[in-house]
Order: sequence, then C-alpha cells, then structure tokens
Amino acid sequence: MTPLSPYRQAKAREVFNIFNVFNALSWSLLVGNIIILFALRLEASSTYIGILSAMLYVALFFLPLGKILARRFSIIGIFSSAWIARALGMIPVVIAPVAAYLGHKNLALGLTMLGVTIFHVTRGIGMIGNNPVLDNLSTGPDRGSYMTQIQNINSATGMFIGFAIAIVLGRDPPLFLYSIIMAAGIICGITSGIFIKKVPEPFYERTNEKFSLSVIFREAFSQHTVKFFLIILLIVALVSGVSRTFLVVYAREVFSQDDGMVLLFSVFGGLGNLLAGMLIKFIVDRIGAKPIFILCVIAGMVTMIPVVFFPSPAVVSSTTVILFLSFLFFMLNFGFLGSEGMAQTYFLGLIPSERILDMGILYFFIFGIAGASGSFLAGLLLDIFTGIGFSPVVSFKILYSILIVLAVFVTFMMRKLTSLGALPFMGALKVMFSYRDLQAISLLDRLNKTRDTREEEMLLGALYHNPSQLASKDLLERTQSPRLVTRLEAIRAFERQEALNGNAERVLINDIINNPFTTAYISARILGNHNCVSAIPLLRELTSSTDYMLAGEAMIALAKLGDNNFRARIEEIIHETQNPRLKIMGAEALGIYGSPDSLYTLIDIFQTADPPPYLRDEAVMAMSAILDTQERFYPVLVRFVSQPSLASALALDEVEAVLELCNSGSIGKKNKPKFSEQAKKIHAAVLAIVNGNDGSHLSRWIHELPCDLSRRDASFQTAQAVFSEILLDNKLAAYERLRLLIVHWAVCQLKSLVKRPDR
Repeated sequence: MTPLSPYRQAKAREVFNIFNVFNALSWSLLVGNIIILFALRLEASSTYIGILSAMLYVALFFLPLGKILARRFSIIGIFSSAWIARALGMIPVVIAPVAAYLGHKNLALGLTMLGVTIFHVTRGIGMIGNNPVLDNLSTGPDRGSYMTQIQNINSATGMFIGFAIAIVLGRDPPLFLYSIIMAAGIICGITSGIFIKKVPEPFYERTNEKFSLSVIFREAFSQHTVKFFLIILLIVALVSGVSRTFLVVYAREVFSQDDGMVLLFSVFGGLGNLLAGMLIKFIVDRIGAKPIFILCVIAGMVTMIPVVFFPSPAVVSSTTVILFLSFLFFMLNFGFLGSEGMAQTYFLGLIPSERILDMGILYFFIFGIAGASGSFLAGLLLDIFTGIGFSPVVSFKILYSILIVLAVFVTFMMRKLTSLGALPFMGALKVMFSYRDLQAISLLDRLNKTRDTREEEMLLGALYHNPSQLASKDLLERTQSPRLVTRLEAIRAFERQEALNGNAERVLINDIINNPFTTAYISARILGNHNCVSAIPLLRELTSSTDYMLAGEAMIALAKLGDNNFRARIEEIIHETQNPRLKIMGAEALGIYGSPDSLYTLIDIFQTADPPPYLRDEAVMAMSAILDTQERFYPVLVRFVSQPSLASALALDEVEAVLELCNSGSIGKKNKPKFSEQAKKIHAAVLAIVNGNDGSHLSRWIHELPCDLSRRDASFQTAQAVFSEILLDNKLAAYERLRLLIVHWAVCQLKSLVKRPDR
C-alpha cells in the first residue's frame, strides 16, 4: 500500500477526528472518573478501586489476541467490532444501580466489575489498530502536531462532558442517574465504532509466521534504545496512572468532596490536559518529543510535592481545599497526560513503520503492566495503611512520596534517551521562553497552511525580520519553490540566522552554482556572512562570473572569510573591469580586508576618466575603513553628499574642533604650546586648500608627523606617503571627497597624539 495522498489523508483525518469525539464522550460517560465515583457510592474499598483502575491496563494484555485476529480480518474491521462490543459490554453496569437500589450492593459491585472487565478486554483486542491507524494518518512533517491534536479533541470533549455530568449529578445524585449517563455512553460508543469503519485500512504486511510475544520482547530488548525507552515508559506509566487515578479517591476520602464537586475538579483536569495539548501541538514539531516528554514528567512530579506537605489543619477550609484540588487536578493532568501523549509520539518516531504493529503490542503491554500493577498495589497499600491506623491524609502522603521518588529517578534516566533530532533540553527551554522563537513558530505554522503566494511572500519577509534557527527546515523547503520571489525571500531569510547548519550550507552552495542571475548573489553574501570557509574555492572561481552581482558578492564574501591570498586578484579585477557596480563591490571588499597596500588601488579609481560620484563615495569609504576612521568619517561624508557646497565648511569644522581641543585646559602646561602650535599649522594648511586650492602646506604637515605613530597604526606610514603625494597632485586634490578624507585623517592623527598617555 502506498501512503495516503494529501487529499485522502485530510479526509481520513476528518473522519478520525469525529470518531475521537464520540470515543471521548463514550469514555467519559462509561469508564472515566464516573465509574470510580459510582464504586465509591457503593462503598467500595481502596483495593477494589485499585483493581477497577487496573482493568484499564489489563486490557492491554489482550492486544496479542487482536494481532492473531489481524491475520484473517482487516485491522479496521477488528477495531470497529471491538469498539461496538466494548460499549455493549457495559450493559451490566447500567443494571448495577437497580441491584444496589434493591439492597444488593455486592451484586452491584460485581456487575460493575463485570461490565468494566468486558469493556477493557474488548477494548484491548480492538487497540491492535490504534498505532497503525495513528501512524498512517500522522505521516508527514506535522506528525507530532496531529497526534497532539487528537489528544486535544479528547481533552476538550472530556472536559465539556465532565462539566455537564458534574451539573447533572450535583451533590447527592440518585443511583438511577448513573444508569442514564452510562446508557448515553453506550450509544456514543456504538457510534464511534461505526465511524472508525470509514477510516482507510492502514498498511499491514500479513505473514504466516506464528505470533510470539516472547520473540517481540527479545527483539525489542536486544535494541538498547528501545529497551531503555520501555523501562522509562514502565515507570512513567506507573507514576502517571496511580497519581491521577487515586486523586479522585484522595478528594473523596481526605476532603469529603461529593460526586458533583469531584467531577467538577475533573473538568479542571481536562482543562490541564487540553492546555498541555495546545502547547505541545504548537511546539512539538519544532523542538522534538524528548525535551517535552521530560518537561511534562517534571511538571507532574513538582505538582505532587504539595500533597506531601499539605497541612492537615487546612483540610477544614473549604476555599483552600477547592483551590488546592483544582490545582492538583489541573497540573497532574497537564504533566502526566502530556507525558503519556509525548511517550507515544516518541515511540512512533523511534520504531520503523513496518514494525509499528508488533512493537505497538509491546508498548501497550508495558503500559498495561505498569498501570495494572501500580493501581492494584497503590489500592492495597492504602488499605494496609488504613488498617494499621494511619489517617487518610498520612496514607496519601506516603503514597505520593513514593511516586515523587520514582518520578525523580525516571527524570534523571530520561536525559539519556535518544534525541531523534530533538533540540537539547536547555535549548528547548530557551525556545519556550523566547518570544522571537515562539513568534517564528507561529509564522511557520501560518506559512505551512497558506496557499496564497502573496501571503507566503509576506510571511517569509517576516521570518527575515524575526530570525530563528527553528525556521531552517521550512526555509530550505521554500528554496526549492518554482516561484522566483519565494526562493528569493526564503534564501534571504537565512541571512539573519545566527548560524547555518550543514544542510543550509549545501543548499546555498548549490544555489550559487546553479542559479546565476537570480538568487546566487544572495547565497554568496550569506555564505560570507556566516563564515562558510568550505565555499572559498568556489567563491574564487565565481569572481570571474558573467553575473556581475554574483562576482561582486563573491569578492565581498572572500574578504569576510579572510582569504588574504586572493586580495591581489580582487585588486586586478578592479583595475580591469569597466563595470562600476563590480568596482564598487571590489572596493568594499578591500575595505573589509583592511590592508594599507590596497590604498594605491583605491586611489587609482580616481585616476580614471571622470569616475561616477557613487563610485568615488565607495572608494573613499573603503579607504576610511582601511584607516579605521570609517565610523567617524561616514557622517561627514553623508553631510557632504547631501550638500556639496558645505565641503569647505566641513573641512574647517574638523580643524576648528581640534584647535579648540589643543587650546583647552585638558592639556597640561608642558605640552599645550606644542600641540597648540600644531593645531595652528594644520588650520592654516586647511585654509590654504579652502581659499586657494593649495595643498602643499597640508602635505608638508602630514609628511612631518612623527613616525612613531606606526607602532600603534599599521596603516599610518602608507597613508602618510599616499596622502602627502595626493595633495601635491592637482588632479587628485581636486576631488573634494578625497580632500575631506585627508583632512579628517590628519585631524584624527593630531587628536591621537594629544590623547596619548605618554605625551
């Protein structure tokens, strides 16, 4: 069988979602907390409650029978028939209130146990189809998200029906109300069994091999990763099942809460489960199952601590009790039901699809062992503690102390789980508390759902402005889009990423090879910005590309990557090319290299016939970058470009500022005359340029600067030689941008002399 097409998968998911609504209704009305409340109304002991709760897990031991039936019948057929049979199996429980009303409570308890047993045995047989159906419908990049969506449907439905049941039961409901509620549950159960028939048959390779649970056990436990997970699952399922099941008994026995209130607290539990599902659905496909699995167990473990330390006198305070129990039901379901959902998501990612059916039996078998033994032993322990004289408060404190110890132990074990591509635990925490990453996840979810090209472009633009490493996978998919604008925006979004992973580097390298004149130049820029040293040989070749944008970005990228051996070739390209844009990008590359020897190449740009203004600007800016004055010179150049008539005023402003500094009181009396004289000389020299275009005075002043400056500025000697010559060249000195740079540099040298500590 081939995987479902997107359309068929979407339709199948719709049907399966409806099935889950009726399934959740049936569960809540038949064997949810209501069955425990009913048993407690019949004065059942804690041991009976433990056995009743254990039946939930005993069902899982009947999965092998489902596997045997799957050889002859379809999986969906078994699933559907078992679900209808399990609903009908609860008919004895519907009759049980009548027996209790007639005074036969033991008979009523027996009928209840019989109905629950039939329900769970048939459920166990039908669950053979659970994992294959889930695996079939959740195939795709949103596997974790869809599985969590199913959990959310169950939680929301359970919460809604739980609230309705709480209102119906009230404080002291008559027993016949339980019969009516369970009859409605039977109808919902039959309906869910009918709907599951409409789900496509999952893939299952039938063989003539004899089914052997021992073989499956040996296969699983021969694989370290699977064995380790199953041990963790055993402990988590035990702690989760006991802590949540006996919370109902805890509310009844310790705090004397009535049926309606307990079910109302269960609504808070459903709300906690729903909230956990919503949060998990939002982030699971981005950060992986493992860290969320750990966090959910930690949340449940921390929630149990107040049970141990809850003060006995507070039991009599109704407000405190209501708030406390609401918190417990909410957080325990938030943590442990969330952990159970994550365990299944992790399991499906750990096991190959062709082994899902057999390994699924083992998964539920382990789950059943943990839940059944835990529920039975917990109930037995509570009865023993009560029998030796402990109060209910103390008994539950001891029970939950044991559960906390187990939870702490398993939390430390979980750190060694295989990551399956998930983020590290601390990385996941960082994402959960990072607004930027959460915003990126929201944008990515919208991006995956949109079918509108304009919205797609807008969302990719938003990801550029809201960079996150979580977006890498989705952006890489968009780089293969048939639409140029989409590819362009997706590649551009990588520019703001903190780092590139190996896949991103490979995609960008392929892009600069295969997509010249379109997106290649952006990829080259990104590789340079992210220090992709492996791209250097290719970038060298591309500096000769006919795509001048790509060639220019390749030069800049090589400069950022520190490929100093190629600088001479870039200088040759600037000399040879007639393309102004390529010259500009080459000049920018030389500015990044920062080599003083490149000043000669940049000066040569002014030697060509009437270089355009923007090329002059770039050359001057590159020179200022080499001289390490760009940050201070840039505002001066911007002001000049906006108002060229201010050239003389800007030059004089520079000089007058240093003149004021040299005449200020911040300079000691010993050095003040010397620096004041230097300032007057440079002021006169600049005035000579401004008034008569005579640069000889400034040339002489620069030439006479002390050479010891070279000890702290490697570019000083080269600049001193170059600038003193330029000022004597009438053609070069005529460029006001160049004169402004020289004046600015000269003033900076004087300022550095004044501010030297050894002056």
